[in-house]
Amino acid sequence: MTRLAVAIHHAALRVLDVDEASARWARLLGLTAERVGRDALLRCAHEDLALRLMPAPDGTEPGIAYVAYELPPGQELEMARAALRRVGCDVKEVPMPVRDRGLELTDPDGNRIVLVERRRPADPRVAEWKHSDVLPGFHPRKLGHVNYLTEDVRTIVGWYEGTLGFRVTDWIGAEGCWLHVNADHHVVAFLEKGTRHIHHLAFELVDWGEMRVALDHLAQHRRPIVWGPGRHGMARNLFTYFRMPEERLFVELFADLEQLPEDHVPRQYPDDPHTSNTWGTLPPRSYFRFDDEAIRSETLQLEARPDPKGHEQPCVG
Repeated sequence: MTRLAVAIHHAALRVLDVDEASARWARLLGLTAERVGRDALLRCAHEDLALRLMPAPDGTEPGIAYVAYELPPGQELEMARAALRRVGCDVKEVPMPVRDRGLELTDPDGNRIVLVERRRPADPRVAEWKHSDVLPGFHPRKLGHVNYLTEDVRTIVGWYEGTLGFRVTDWIGAEGCWLHVNADHHVVAFLEKGTRHIHHLAFELVDWGEMRVALDHLAQHRRPIVWGPGRHGMARNLFTYFRMPEERLFVELFADLEQLPEDHVPRQYPDDPHTSNTWGTLPPRSYFRFDDEAIRSETLQLEARPDPKGHEQPCVG
């Protein structure tokens, strides 16, 4: 199968209020934002794009709209269209910010994907070297990956392998699979949880020191951490997760992600606490839920209290 992606380009979210959401994402993650028509475009540093915030159509819930991936260098849209048609995949051309146009398709779970042509930046020198009057001191390096919940992990993984040329990195048990398109351990992952839903968008930080800055920053803005900090046994990375209830998803901040060799062979990890977090703590039961009760439970710390209803239980350190 022709490989049709070498990197994640951006994710698009449907939001109820573009101005509010743009200010919130920029404030919490140190992103720079600009309004372009009805949308807001957000960046980590000098890259093309990290997030596109779009007004949710009437009657549509906020959440993920699509994820865009870059085609391999030199591969044009028409080449990708032909490759997709050969495997029986329907595609349509859609307008795109920054890249003008892309090819849209849908995976078996109904998640929208857009493929865009890869372009070298006008100035390829590293972001830390470049001058900026607006870039905040705290900001992620990049949008790194996106994880979904699914009802059938084998089917969805087979589609990404056979249609887009993604490669399996690792499995956890029989229900979790992580896939890569470059040296990063994963660009997308799927967990079989009996439902179809975006789980999280992940932004890369430099190291543990910057994660500490990020956690203090989130605390000052009253965004509680749902899980972490910790270290994933599979993928190796440091992690912290907090919830964006407004768009019904989590945000992961990560650092020190495993980098894969060219001859990487998929591995099988046991589905146990050490694989999820070598430091030992598992997420709360609400971690795979996006309903109002799950959000309330986290906000009130009900699952950390002896009384499941949270009545008259002291909060102790």
